[in-house]
Parts: sequence; structure tokens; C-alpha cells
Amino acid sequence: MMLDRLIALPERRPGGLIAAIGLVFCLAYGASLVWLPKPSGRIVVGDAVHLYVYLRSVVFDGDVNFQNEYARLYNVQPTSGSGFEWVFTPLPTGHVRNLMPIGPAIVWAPLYLLVTLVVAALRLVGVDYPLDGYGRLFQATAGFTGIAAATGGAYLAYRAATRLFSVRCAIWSTLAMWFGSSALYYSVISPTYSHAPSMLATGLLVWHWLRTRNRADLARYAQLGGLAGFAALVRWQDATWLLVPALEAVIDAAGAQGPASRRAGRAAVRIAVAAAAAALVFTPQMAAWNAIYGSPLVLPQGEGFMRWGEPALAAVLLSDWHGLFTWTPVVAVAVAGISGLWPRDRSSGVAAVAVLISAWYVNAAVADWWAGEAFGSRRFLSCFPFFVLGLCAVIARWEQRPRLVAGLVVLAVALNVLLLFQYQVFMKGWRDLSPYPRGWYGLGLARFWVPLRVLARWFGL
Repeated sequence: MMLDRLIALPERRPGGLIAAIGLVFCLAYGASLVWLPKPSGRIVVGDAVHLYVYLRSVVFDGDVNFQNEYARLYNVQPTSGSGFEWVFTPLPTGHVRNLMPIGPAIVWAPLYLLVTLVVAALRLVGVDYPLDGYGRLFQATAGFTGIAAATGGAYLAYRAATRLFSVRCAIWSTLAMWFGSSALYYSVISPTYSHAPSMLATGLLVWHWLRTRNRADLARYAQLGGLAGFAALVRWQDATWLLVPALEAVIDAAGAQGPASRRAGRAAVRIAVAAAAAALVFTPQMAAWNAIYGSPLVLPQGEGFMRWGEPALAAVLLSDWHGLFTWTPVVAVAVAGISGLWPRDRSSGVAAVAVLISAWYVNAAVADWWAGEAFGSRRFLSCFPFFVLGLCAVIARWEQRPRLVAGLVVLAVALNVLLLFQYQVFMKGWRDLSPYPRGWYGLGLARFWVPLRVLARWFGL
């Protein structure tokens, strides 16, 4: 039947489908830059500004002093006031603060450098486009690279899932998590944030970890540690992903033969190698911090940013104010499915539980645990590959009923897309048509009515 062939399509060409989605995202994003530009003309806004200044300053100024970048991008002067005094208030090192990580700028760098070379070449033949690193062509590299990173992260999560589950489970769980969670927003609407590179970094780690499970050499632990360091470079909180190789080393030692002291020593060496590789990869951030703050290890936001003794453990999951499960319930299903990993692969189950618990605690301990004006609980997006694995374990129970699987995935995606549409209508200023997603109506029912209201307004009804 036609319906069955349509349902089977993602399973026949999973990689091609993911690539096609990434291409569509790029086309949609590019069209939005042309037809729906922001009033300021900038492409990088919000947190992305702080990520972008690393790239522009290193490439064009050869330093990490961002005063000129901030002044230009925010269009402010020393007399501007309005909360921008910090731009012209250097730290004791003479540098201006930056509260964001350097990793996303590193991910964006290849395309940014390519555009720089192209613009330089065009200027040689008379094209008058400023070679200053600020233009929209330069800023757009962050968005397009972000889409590529999110697409790569989704593909790697899919590939990792195929190490433990069937292609059917892997592709449908990947699509459900990509389109049914906050990942959709940060893959195409706001790809200049750090969350898209974070999906790539952790996806790469989980994929490489599962595909090399038959190896126990130190080179592998160095690779896994390096990938954990890369994840931390993109988002500092993801330093906890070093738990993946560390816990595997402990589990392997516990199940090995021989004297306990020898097994413990072997595990300690593996963990030390992984930690050393992680620290080495994290060096660019430490170098930047040392230049900016005078110390290689700091918390730029200050001590009050993390409330380790007062984590909002329930609210970060269940609050209607950007709660992980309330905004994206498909994640709750995925987390519930983590227990299904244990029968298939003990190390995967232990690592997933440890990483998710650590992410839960760290995100709950942040002073603004709701993550500002986010779509959902965006800080959990680094857990994307483990969410995919957990959802795989759930879908595997109905694997022989593809129509049911496809129907449930479509339902999860539809609910999220409707909420995203409602959120965007509100954020674009049409607040008489759309309430903010909060409360039983705003978060639960309004998403079904907002599209009808928008259509009515559009057609003048």
C-alpha cells in the first residue's frame, strides 16, 4: 500500500533523508535572511554575539579583546549607557569580559575563513564588499554552520543508535527527537547559538564510543577524552561527558579477571589518559580565559551563577516556565526508556543515566535554570544522542507495528511544531493572537487555536 511505502521511506534512505532535511533547513534559513531580516540588520543576536566576537577578533585582530567588536555589533559608544557600560569597563587585564565559550567559534571557523578568502578575492577584481568580518555574509556563516552541525549531530545520533537498535527504531527516534523537541528551534530558527554545535560534539562522542566498544587500547581512551574535551569547549557544562569513558573503564575493570589492584590500576590509567586528552583539547578556552581574566580556570558569570546547594530539580523538568518535560514531553518518554538500554548494553545504560543525572543537576543549579528566553529547556540539548537511544528503547517495543510508530512520531512532532508556531507568533509581537506558552491554556491548548487566529487575521475575517 502507498501508506506503508511512505512509512518505510525513512528506513530505506535514512542518511539521505537527514541530509535532505539539513538542506531544506539551509534554504529556509537563507530565505529568512533575505526576506525577513532583523530590524538591526544583524544575524547574530543574543548569546550568539558573545560567541561570534571570539571568531571575528581572533581572525581580524589576532587577540581576544572584544571591545571594538561589542561596540560595533551593539552600535554603542562610551556615552550610550543603557546597560552597555560593561563594554567600556575593562577588567584588570585590560580586556572586556565574555561570558560564553569559545568552542562554537571554532566550529564556525572553516566557513568563516572561506568567506573571508572569497571576499578578499572579490575585492581584488573590484567588488566593493567590506573585508572587516562584520558584514552579513560573515555573520551568516555562523547560522549555516550551525545548521550543518545540528544535522551532523542528528545523523551521528542515528548512527550511534544503529549500534544497539534496528534502523527503524534509530531513524524514527531520531526524527521524533529532532522535530519533537527544542532541537528543531536551534537547528533552523536560532542556529547561531551553541546548542547546534553541542549536538554535533556529543553526537560524535557517543557514536565513536559505541562503534569502538571492541577496543580497550589507550589510544581509544585518548580519543574519547578528546571528544569530551571538545564537548566542554562548546558548552562548559558538558565536561561531565568525561563520565562516558571513565565509567566504561570502571565497569570493564570490575568485570575483568585478575587481581583487584591490577584491574584498578588499569582503570585509573585509562581515566587519566582520557582526562589528559580532554584537558588538552580544552586548552583554547583556558588560554582565552587566561588572557581575559588572568586565570586559565574561571566561572565568568561569577560565583552566584551556580547555586549548587539550591538546585531547582523539580522546576527544571516540570515547571510550565520552560520545563524540559512540560515543553517537550517526547523527552520524558525518552528518559523513561533509558531503562531499556540496560538489557542491551550495560555500559550504555550506566553512562546514559550518569550523564543525564549530572546534566539534570547542573542545569537545575544554574541561577536562571529556565535559560532566559529559550524555546523549551535548551540546555539539555547536549543530551540529544542519549535521548535518541532512550526513545529507541521505547519504539523497539512496537517495532513490528510501523504504522503505530510512525503515527506516534507524527503526533509528537505536530504538537511541538504547533507550540513552536505559537511561540514564534508571540515573539514576533502578535501577542493579541498568541499567548506565551505558560499555564494550562498557554502551554496546553493555545497551540491548537493560534494557527486559526493567524489565518483569520491574514484573510481579514
